[in-house]
Amino acid sequence: MVMYPEKFIERINDQEYIDATSMLKALGEPSPVSIRINPFKWNNIPYNYDPVPWCSGGFYLKERPSFTMDPLFHAGCYYPQEASGMFLEQVFRQVSGGQKDLRVLDLCGAPGGKSTHLSALIGNDGFLVANEVIRTRASVLAENITKWGVSNAIVTQSDPSAFSRLPGFFDIMLIDAPCSGEGMFRDQVALDEWSVDNTLLCCERQKRILSDSWPALKEDGILIYSTCTFNPDENEKNMKWLISKGEAESLKLDVSGYEGITEIDYQGIYGYGFYPGRIRGEGLFISVIRKQGKNRTTSYGKLKNTVRSPGRDEIKTAHDLTGFNADQLIVHNDEIVSIPCSINDYSILSSSLKIVKPGTAIFRLKKNVIPSHELALSVFLRKSVFLTLNLEYADAIKYLRRDTVNAAGETRGWQIASYEGVNLGFVNNLVNRLNNYYPVEWRIRMSVQSGAEQKTVKWKS
Repeated sequence: MVMYPEKFIERINDQEYIDATSMLKALGEPSPVSIRINPFKWNNIPYNYDPVPWCSGGFYLKERPSFTMDPLFHAGCYYPQEASGMFLEQVFRQVSGGQKDLRVLDLCGAPGGKSTHLSALIGNDGFLVANEVIRTRASVLAENITKWGVSNAIVTQSDPSAFSRLPGFFDIMLIDAPCSGEGMFRDQVALDEWSVDNTLLCCERQKRILSDSWPALKEDGILIYSTCTFNPDENEKNMKWLISKGEAESLKLDVSGYEGITEIDYQGIYGYGFYPGRIRGEGLFISVIRKQGKNRTTSYGKLKNTVRSPGRDEIKTAHDLTGFNADQLIVHNDEIVSIPCSINDYSILSSSLKIVKPGTAIFRLKKNVIPSHELALSVFLRKSVFLTLNLEYADAIKYLRRDTVNAAGETRGWQIASYEGVNLGFVNNLVNRLNNYYPVEWRIRMSVQSGAEQKTVKWKS
């Protein structure tokens, strides 16, 4: 039997909008398993599934497969994401109103569930800045966005305070704030780390993050705030605190038709609670704030031009490989990269933030063209450029482990390693052998077990 902290139980019993008995019972049961399909890469749906009601590409699975041993996961065909967090789709659609050319920030983006979701929702007219302050987590974020392949995101690794130097830059900001993790109490680690003192520390840290990043939101811009905790101090009370500091209003969402979502009204602050026992997912709180005030022209002064443009031959090669615009190509770390915004916007961002992934790397500047792994995973790769090497499951796993793949044909040169019609990455065919160019740092380290293919997600055609 799971033992929950006494102070935690006392508090949720006092929260009138929570059914403590049913929630504690649900937290003692296994976590629901859910995935979100990448509509730009994969048109199939899983066998034996239930749809996530608030997400067009979300599905519950009956059991947990081995994601690590599934080539389609590494190809970016789907993302294993907790179902409650997928409600972001409904929030975004309501607050964006179909507006184009949006500048969107995901401030606490790792590991990438909400960032990949936002990138799919924004489309190619706008762009996303996905940020993570911790270096190792920022690398994971960049990897997952690369696998998604939509090519409209920049990944940064900066403290929230750095965003105060970008006044009025973003139309929409998502702050999925670090919290005390009560909504994840099915995980023993989250349970062991909980304490009253930690909830207080989280509350103060959230206020600092909100204060530091608030200037980066334009007037009339939208803040989407979420946590995975049930604590009012970290949720609705923090939103009340933010509104009390300046001109802002709490927005009410339409959640009709979605059974189990709890509407919270705290002194005019609207919040939405996802509580195990009422919904099929982990715990989540979400609230939307509109920044009020007159629109003002923001000037960033004269920016130092640190952006290097590619030459004519490099632009032609990039055009031959992709459908990217020539005026959005830059040279970054000896690679030709397509950025998802204007050169001016990129200069503004790079003047204040540490950019980890500026866009989609296309190829490296060497004596011969060396295509980037990001190019292989991008949905903008021209399909006719490279020959495709179709791999069966066993060889696909060898490729992802960066082992030797014995499937060389008679045609020399760069080829795309593919599984089930989806790109995994590049190989260089030397006829007598294949050189495997899957990134070393991404390789599968797990040992291959018998029957691994049977433990992956099964799909309807």
